[in-house]
Order: sequence, then structure tokens, then C-alpha cells
Amino acid sequence: MSQPNQPPHQSPDSPTVTAKHSDNYRESYANSVQVRMSVWDFFLVFGTMHQESAESVVVENFQGIYLSPQQAKALLNVLGHNLAQYEKTFGALSLEPKFVPPGGPVH
Repeated sequence: MSQPNQPPHQSPDSPTVTAKHSDNYRESYANSVQVRMSVWDFFLVFGTMHQESAESVVVENFQGIYLSPQQAKALLNVLGHNLAQYEKTFGALSLEPKFVPPGGPVH
């Protein structure tokens, strides 16, 4: 029988994990993620990208996060699992935009 605050796969000897927000916690939207890496860590830089003109795209970076290689691999696994569930529910995602010419006037 499992402990009330522990997932079924967790050993009864494992500590209870509590997640809470720090005082500087924030949520933001990012449509740009840059990844840099070194032998010691991965550095993810999140930002928002917008096109100001036909010749100019601006990326405003707002947060950089360092991850150990182990955490980067764990993130890859979690994102892969969640993307697979998303596509199973909502359909396949495509990274290339597909322009379909309009069939008539748009009102």
C-alpha cells in the first residue's frame, strides 16, 4: 500500500516532495528558445520573437536557465512524452508553416 502523498511507484522510504513557488517565480510566454551547451551544462535562453518589418526580426530574451546534462536529458524525456500525448489527442504537429491560398473572400 502506498503513502497518501507518494505516487504508487515511489518507495515508502522515499521522501515526500513538495513543489512551491519562490518569491521571484513568474510565468511568461516564449516563442523563441536558444540552446547553448558546454561540457558542464546546457543554457536555455527564452524570449519572444516578432517581425518589425520585411527585413527585421527582433528577439527579446527575458530568461536564461542553466541545466545540468542530466536535467536536460530528463527534460527531453518529459517533453517527448507530453508532445506524444498532445499529438495523440489533438493531431500531429508540423514545424513548417503551410500556406493555403484562400478559396474566396474572408469576411
